Amino acid sequence: MAASVNSQSDPTVVDETCPLLSDPRLEAQSAQKQEPTPLPTAQLAALCIVRLVDPIAFTQLFPYVNEFMNDLHLTDDPSRIGFYSGLVESTFAVAQLSSIYPWARLSDVIGRRPVVLVGILGLTIATLLFGLSKSLAAVLIARCIGGLFSGNVAVIHSVLGEITDSTNQAVAFPIYGIIWPLGTIIGPLIGGSFSHPASKYPELFDLEFWRDYPYFLPCLISAIVAIIGGLLGYAFLEEKPMCARQLLALPIMSALSVSGFALSFIATSFDVVFVLFCYSPVQSGGLAFSASQIGYSLASSGAIAAAIQVFIMSYLLRTFDCAAMYKFCMTLWPYAYVTLPILNAIARGGLDKETGQFDVSTTAMLWTGIAVVLALSKTASLGYSLSMILTKENAPNLASLGQANGIVQFSMCLSRSFAPFLVSSLFALSVDGNLLGGHLWVAIMVLVSYLGTTSCYKISLHSKKTIP
Repeated sequence: MAASVNSQSDPTVVDETCPLLSDPRLEAQSAQKQEPTPLPTAQLAALCIVRLVDPIAFTQLFPYVNEFMNDLHLTDDPSRIGFYSGLVESTFAVAQLSSIYPWARLSDVIGRRPVVLVGILGLTIATLLFGLSKSLAAVLIARCIGGLFSGNVAVIHSVLGEITDSTNQAVAFPIYGIIWPLGTIIGPLIGGSFSHPASKYPELFDLEFWRDYPYFLPCLISAIVAIIGGLLGYAFLEEKPMCARQLLALPIMSALSVSGFALSFIATSFDVVFVLFCYSPVQSGGLAFSASQIGYSLASSGAIAAAIQVFIMSYLLRTFDCAAMYKFCMTLWPYAYVTLPILNAIARGGLDKETGQFDVSTTAMLWTGIAVVLALSKTASLGYSLSMILTKENAPNLASLGQANGIVQFSMCLSRSFAPFLVSSLFALSVDGNLLGGHLWVAIMVLVSYLGTTSCYKISLHSKKTIP
């Protein structure tokens, strides 16, 4: 009775006579605390446009890179083309690796916007140089320049973390997260559709320049997109300077770095080997797809990733803990790899040796299988967005967020620096030596993917709960 009387006289005291019922005043206070902070829509939109530049410039060359290397007459052995393609992609990653941490540190000194805009300008120039390249050396130099100026990715992530908080990130992060898959739709379509314009669109491009530089048009279109992104970023991005702090001593940051290394190696290897797998002859363990078909496949994978971001990601972020979701995504990679030799088996069974074409049923099964394997890989690639959220949520304060993103992104780029070269060489070695029927690379990557899942256990142990 005393408790009841006290609760009536003092509105801050909870009535303990009904302990199983929630107090409406506490519920109101809780609801008030969870009221989402309004999103800075102009800054978020500008940031998304800036973010779109990188995936377009990065993926537009995928549909034609093997043809590009073949046109340079680097080797007479078609199975060696993948070596040079992997070298081109690794050069970009190595250069990005060397610049990502300095860009993050520099942004703490001179600000975010100058670093972002200089990166876009450099990437624009590098993309144009790539399209004008006529030798392997020129290609590698162009990719090296592009990688150096793409090292500002951690800075872009930091800006997103600075303009959001835990009450609105469930809306902001899926919107931002869809930009990369959107770019992976647009980029391959640009590359696959506009390479060799003189032969594809003779009424517009049947000129000597376009015949001499058959890969310049997709690079030019990508550069125009970059210029537009830079102008909009300059107009709308606001400056958010921060201080830097050493974070690797924190268990959660070291765990995110190690796991980010594993995720990036596995995902980058898959992207590289999937294109090489599609390009290679059926007898060599591939699908013998044309550049246009490869472009459509990559665009489809981007569409799948975009659908996941739009229709599923926001719900998942509101419902499940990010660390648990991250672990689940990592467990999908072995299945993505093991599906590829199954597609080759289907192709072998339905290939007409006289015409070199697949029958209707085989074509249907192949594209269904490609949809499945790409759905697995793009769902697993949600780990990138989740890693970004986990880094933001577990940074000790906003002042250290830029440095935190720099550390994790450095780890990711470190693995990207050698993943393309390693996996493409492993693919060629497996095919040339007919090791495990040409599928030794599958067995090794499945094992690596499984080991990669073990790297995320410490994240679950040390991370903060990330359900808003």
